[in-house]
Amino acid sequence: MTALGKSASLPGIMSLGLSRAPKLDGHHKKISLDFKQSGQLGSAVDLHRGVAPTEEVVRMATMLRTPGWRLSSSMSEPYQPPPPADDIDLVPANMRHPKISPAWLKHDKQVLRFYAFFQESVCERPDENSRYRHISIMYFMEDGSLRIGEPRVENSGISQGSFLKRHRVPREDGKGFLGPDDFRCGIEISFYGRTYHVTGCDRFTRWFYEQNGIDVGEDEPLVEDLWQKSYKFKKTAEKGGIPLSKSVVDAKHLTKFQCGQPPADKKFIQFLLNDRKVLRFKGFWDDRTLYGSRVYFVIHYFLADNSVEINEAYCRNSGRDTYPGFMKRGPLHKKNESHAVPGMLAPDGSLYLPEDFVVGGSIDVWGRKIMLYDCDEFTRNFYQDFVGIDQFEGRIDVSEKPVRHAKLAPPPHNGIGKPEDSLISTQMIVPKPPKKDLAKQMTKTGQILRFEAKFTNGEPEDEMRRLIIAYYPMDDEVMVNELPVRNSGHMAGKFAAKKRIENPDTGEYFILTDFYVGARPFFSGQPLQITRADEYCLQYLETHSEEFPYADYRACCKQVAALCDEPEMNDPMGIDPDRLKELAIENGVALVDHEVITLLRRFGIESGDGSPKIFGPAVLEEGASH
Repeated sequence: MTALGKSASLPGIMSLGLSRAPKLDGHHKKISLDFKQSGQLGSAVDLHRGVAPTEEVVRMATMLRTPGWRLSSSMSEPYQPPPPADDIDLVPANMRHPKISPAWLKHDKQVLRFYAFFQESVCERPDENSRYRHISIMYFMEDGSLRIGEPRVENSGISQGSFLKRHRVPREDGKGFLGPDDFRCGIEISFYGRTYHVTGCDRFTRWFYEQNGIDVGEDEPLVEDLWQKSYKFKKTAEKGGIPLSKSVVDAKHLTKFQCGQPPADKKFIQFLLNDRKVLRFKGFWDDRTLYGSRVYFVIHYFLADNSVEINEAYCRNSGRDTYPGFMKRGPLHKKNESHAVPGMLAPDGSLYLPEDFVVGGSIDVWGRKIMLYDCDEFTRNFYQDFVGIDQFEGRIDVSEKPVRHAKLAPPPHNGIGKPEDSLISTQMIVPKPPKKDLAKQMTKTGQILRFEAKFTNGEPEDEMRRLIIAYYPMDDEVMVNELPVRNSGHMAGKFAAKKRIENPDTGEYFILTDFYVGARPFFSGQPLQITRADEYCLQYLETHSEEFPYADYRACCKQVAALCDEPEMNDPMGIDPDRLKELAIENGVALVDHEVITLLRRFGIESGDGSPKIFGPAVLEEGASH
């Protein structure tokens, strides 16, 4: 055993605190890393040290744990903060906006700007005795201050810029300060011994006055004094904006002649300025001779030398030789003159100039009157910019009316075979069978839609007769058979053979949408009324509702949605189909019997007496959703 071990085993020597020390006077040494709180406040150690605390001391110690013990001990009841009132906003005080905003908050960064001028006398100047100085008056609405600025003018000799610093300007009579009511366009206002004439204001200022119902007045034109007019004229002349006067041009020409320079070649200058600039017009000449006709031309006017070229514009199969040159490029005189003596000197005749070519007018070309009916875009822009003529207004419509060829009507059908076969025999030498819709034949072969009908001719002996209308979707053919009725006096059987029958109301063949419950078709000159359809027919029509809209319950509900205000439609017990049709007629809704059947099949319910009814709320809900 080592020395450390020996020393640790000896009693009375301090250990590391991880093991229990031997008994000393009946008390055990507590382990430093172990802590256990006794459930009783008065432990053996506390009793040994002193007297146990009283209840008052414990109550006071418990009360000190609460931060607000002073306030709670001074009040009979614990303090509770009052609930916030309903009319008080919970927004922090530094973020609230007052109900009546002050001017510095309501009109922050809002400035009324007026334009004005005042007259200032000028001394010791021979060319002027006064001068107008234009200023901008800015009124700051947030604090009622005023500032005046003068725009700077180049080389004016006047210190311009800030004319009056920003501050509140008192009125001339000493009653308060200037405000928005003192400024109007066209008035004169005086302060600090100077009178200003207000000529206008900016757009925001005018809008502000209009919002407050105040007429600020109309803007006045700016006035100019003699110095401003002369200054503007001088600057424009320096920049070449004003042409030289005639005396200056003559003086320049005289100086050139004295210096020995040749005179300017005007034709050469015209060529340099207008080379490759050509005006293009379109015209026509009505040849009134025996075999003449209307001839169209393309006219080119060359601005480089005032020459004209005219070419003919041939149409396809015109019968004319393809020699488009009607007039070679050269000067075009307004009047052609011939001299009696060869080589006789005579002044040149007047030439056609650009101002003589006006769309809608005419020119004379060697005794032929050519009308100008259109021009190209370059020519139109040239006249608009330099001559001031709108060539678009005088355009002439020269389009010829389309030729309408009379077409012979096909001969009527003789009753033999089908009309399609007979019609093809009149169009072809070798007739071919008419084309058929193979898709319909492949998908709808064997399908027959049957409707039951009765006579509506008013004859008593025909009231008992019943007919079956069979419609074949494969080829749109119809067949009508009469049902046998005992003691009817009529033989049952075929009433109309199977074929495509023409509808006398439309002039076309019968189609699927012509047959529905309630329809009144004509067959063999007899008026019929369809009373019902078989179950297969109704299912087929509902399946193909895109072809037959009377079987689409959504479209039917959309029509009946106009009856949403009727109490009977909202009855949970349902509505009778006949009553539904009467309500539709009263409200101007065109509802046929087949649509009523569609609604009955979709939204039908059975009443207490066994009669079928339509559940109106479901119909209205479906109609509102679509």
